[in-house]
Amino acid sequence: MIQIKEEQQFSVPCIKFELMKEEQPICYTCINENCFIKKHLHLEQMKEYVLRKETFVCKKSNSFIKEGDFIKGLYFICSGKVKTIKTGINGREQIVRLTKNGDTIGFRGFGTSSRYLIGASALEDTVLCNFSNETMLEILQKIPEFTYALMLFYADELNKSENNIRKIAHMNVRERVIDLLLYIHRKFGQIDGLIDIELSRKEIADFAGTTEEQAIRVISTLKKEMLIKTVGKKIGILAVPKLRSEIMEHKYFTI
Repeated sequence: MIQIKEEQQFSVPCIKFELMKEEQPICYTCINENCFIKKHLHLEQMKEYVLRKETFVCKKSNSFIKEGDFIKGLYFICSGKVKTIKTGINGREQIVRLTKNGDTIGFRGFGTSSRYLIGASALEDTVLCNFSNETMLEILQKIPEFTYALMLFYADELNKSENNIRKIAHMNVRERVIDLLLYIHRKFGQIDGLIDIELSRKEIADFAGTTEEQAIRVISTLKKEMLIKTVGKKIGILAVPKLRSEIMEHKYFTI
């Protein structure tokens, strides 16, 4: 059975489908080898902490983190896809990260702030595992190996953010859209010739730091040049090397 609970504190009410105990994913049998929790299950001390997690389903288009809300721990994606957003000038949303199975959500500001610095919503029905503030802080205080690994994770994320800022500052609109397409191609892969994530043209624009009209124009041009194809909202890349060569001078990072 699934218990349904509506949480009104989110900007878009989040319908949380809470999984019954027997239906909850078990960390030790999880297939997400890239999950930060999964990577540390070999540590004996982790046994008691994985029993404390809360697991729920966030339906497509619903938010489970609102920017400015009090931090309620970290989220780990069991299955699904999520976008994290940051509010910019004039209230415009900027997509700062796209995530999938095994990725961590809500780490920006954790430990240094009492409120989330980003918002997050599901791009498809997504199963999320939540470890509370208390649980995460206890893990960090008692398991040095986990703490050290988390420090390296933060350093890596900071490096990625700095690289992205540098690239965006020097790329024109076409290059930013191409960079985004190559990023989601690397991150999510292609199935039947189409990248395995569905993004609206507005979401593409929000991530590439441009307007929806300009994003549509670039995508149309790339189609005419036979570099990509589209089926509905989905996009498939037909010529990865040619697209890479266009942004090579900005240093093509496989992140």
